[in-house]
Amino acid sequence: MPHFLNTLDADFEEKFDQLMMLRSGDTPNVTADVAAMIADVRARGDAAVIELTSKFDKLDLSGDTFAFTKADFDAAEAAVTSEERKALVLAAGRIRAYHERQIPEDALWTDEIGATLGWRWTAVSSAGLYVPGGLASYPSSVLMNAIPAAVAGVKRLVMTAPTPGGVVNPLVLFAAKLAGVETVYRLGGAQAIAALAYGTETIEPVDKITGPGNAYVAEAKRQVFGQVGIDMIAGPSEILVIADKSNDPNWIALDLLSQAEHDKSAQAILITNDATFAELVIDAVDAHLEILERREIAEASWRNNGAIIVVQNMGEAAALADDIAPEHLELCVDNPDVLASNISHAGAIFMGAWTPEAIGDYIGGPNHVLPTAGSARFSSGLSVLDFMKRTTLAKMTPGALAAIGPAAAELAKSESLQAHGLSVVSRLERLNK
Repeated sequence: MPHFLNTLDADFEEKFDQLMMLRSGDTPNVTADVAAMIADVRARGDAAVIELTSKFDKLDLSGDTFAFTKADFDAAEAAVTSEERKALVLAAGRIRAYHERQIPEDALWTDEIGATLGWRWTAVSSAGLYVPGGLASYPSSVLMNAIPAAVAGVKRLVMTAPTPGGVVNPLVLFAAKLAGVETVYRLGGAQAIAALAYGTETIEPVDKITGPGNAYVAEAKRQVFGQVGIDMIAGPSEILVIADKSNDPNWIALDLLSQAEHDKSAQAILITNDATFAELVIDAVDAHLEILERREIAEASWRNNGAIIVVQNMGEAAALADDIAPEHLELCVDNPDVLASNISHAGAIFMGAWTPEAIGDYIGGPNHVLPTAGSARFSSGLSVLDFMKRTTLAKMTPGALAAIGPAAAELAKSESLQAHGLSVVSRLERLNK
């Protein structure tokens, strides 16, 4: 049974705060362990990566076998069924078309004093894409990470994909090929992040690391930030569905379970203005759990972290949605556009009963790498801009410097930065000769 809240309850605020605290998941404290692994990789390079991969993935490698070969790619592609190929090709095309619209424009103009100002955008030189392996081996994550980087113009793209026991998902390699990634290392965990950040004898370091992973991967990304850029620190998956009684409770139940089946720490929440409809959804979830392949995971997520919140109106629902700032937000109401306009904080919004979140995970076009645990209040999902840098441009004419230079010198004086001021004043003096 999920948590059941009603905004009319006297203790609603207390229960709601407790519900939000569940979003961090049961994350182990791995800070010291990860720091030791990163230090080991920095000190011993390939040797440390080999030992850690053997320990955690039960896979014995050498520097020569870190990367998949062309023969590996060809074999993987041959193992992909025609239906899978068509689906991945369609997804790649839609994701690429969506992200191509995100390419920002350079700008350059001359203002009223004759100063030329502007900015230009350039891609990072290299990026490392982390793709989970084992049970959580998702070709969709390959497309969502690699395609924006390729669209941005990143010159060197490499990918790490752990293969516990040597098992590889052929769809992952085929997706990498579709996205334009030629180098894929069969590495994972904190050691892969350390290798991408600092480099080894075999692996050249990158400028930016993106992609989701377990607690060790998330902590490693946190610790190498500054040496390299990262996309975000991702937590357990989450979904918030706002639905009225006009919906099919089976649809809503499946939408909730679509995230609950990811991880026992995932969170699925339904907000509705109809208590009877809420009960129907709970019954539908229970029925689907009886036959779901990942029942154990989904059931634990739903039982421990899931919730039903009954509100009095959709205004309350919108306000709660902003408080939650969910990773995924479904608006299953008659006029989702109006409701969406009243919500500011969400990683991705899926509008209308015919737009299940699962479409966004695979084929819709927008990126599925999204902020979690309320971080949608201040951050966005992965995009082309994550792989680009904006450089500002400024060019002064003698006249422009004469117009604004004295003010710059005055501000430098007020901050007691003498050289700053003199660098301007010395030029102004030349103009006055």
